Amino acid sequence: MSRHISAMKFSGILLKQKLQLVQSKQVYQAYKFVNNIQVYTDQQQVSNIPGLRGFGFSLGNSSSEARFRSTMASNKEKNDEEKTSDNNDRAGDHLKGIVSYWGVNPPKITTKDGSPWRWNCFRPWETYKADTTIDVTKHHKATTLMDKFAYGIVQSLKYPTYMFFQRRHMCHAMLLETVAAVPGMVGGMLLHCKSLRRFEHSGGWIKALLEEAENERMHLMTFLELSQPRWYERALVFAVQGLFFNGYFVAYLVSPKLAHRIVGYLEEEAVNSYTEFLIDLEKGLVENRPAPAIAIDYWRLPPESTLKDVVTVIRADEAHHRDLNHYASDIQCQGNELKDFPAPIGYH
Repeated sequence: MSRHISAMKFSGILLKQKLQLVQSKQVYQAYKFVNNIQVYTDQQQVSNIPGLRGFGFSLGNSSSEARFRSTMASNKEKNDEEKTSDNNDRAGDHLKGIVSYWGVNPPKITTKDGSPWRWNCFRPWETYKADTTIDVTKHHKATTLMDKFAYGIVQSLKYPTYMFFQRRHMCHAMLLETVAAVPGMVGGMLLHCKSLRRFEHSGGWIKALLEEAENERMHLMTFLELSQPRWYERALVFAVQGLFFNGYFVAYLVSPKLAHRIVGYLEEEAVNSYTEFLIDLEKGLVENRPAPAIAIDYWRLPPESTLKDVVTVIRADEAHHRDLNHYASDIQCQGNELKDFPAPIGYH
């Protein structure tokens, strides 16, 4: 019996302490230390709140009270500022623009009529009008052993592709552009590394070759607006590009003049291929559909341009690439270095 009475007394003590704790929390919540608000009058009751004594101050002391109010107010303002900053950061995450590598926001680019620029793969100042008056029938006659070797390599690569694609000019053009964009990038990369090793200028050839690679890539982006490659054509691109990239990389390391000569003959075949494309367009064997918008903006073509106009300017670009690479090979065949002969920047 005595045990039950002791247990009841102990439970009553626990209940009483719990009630005191609840009351203390209610009083503490009512005691808001905000600037320009009167301090709670029942200081004696607040000073008896369990836990506040451990802070090492007395609420009965006006100076301590003021310091406490100031500390609480500053902490509250700091927490509010941090919460506001976090909320703004989270709310503005989706509004943050893509910054360039210069660390500034990209400018809003518009066309001449004030409409927003719709392409992110090239800018208005990178557009141009192709020189279609260039001679597309020019051929570099293979006289030296190196020239004959380069010409033989290109001819051996030409026939399998013609047998595979036959008259499917659009698919042939897409495969051709995935390969044609490789030499400029490889050559520009190796010349870049050479310039770094030798601490010397490049004569503008790095930019010229990279410009060639970018121009070839834009040819591919244009054809993708007109046709999508099938799965086996994509697989063929993987295989051909992988083999050609590594083969051309080794060839350029061994002999840059041979590598440029190979590209010169490759571009000759590209010109011939686009000439056949134009012939079939004129005969009506291929639909002469309207030119895609990306081609109209990139080559500054009239709005009513057709596929025939697009193929014409692409063929002109290939003719310029042909002349540039034959010119680079001729310079080195004469025992000179490319850096001593400035490259024709913006040749297309």
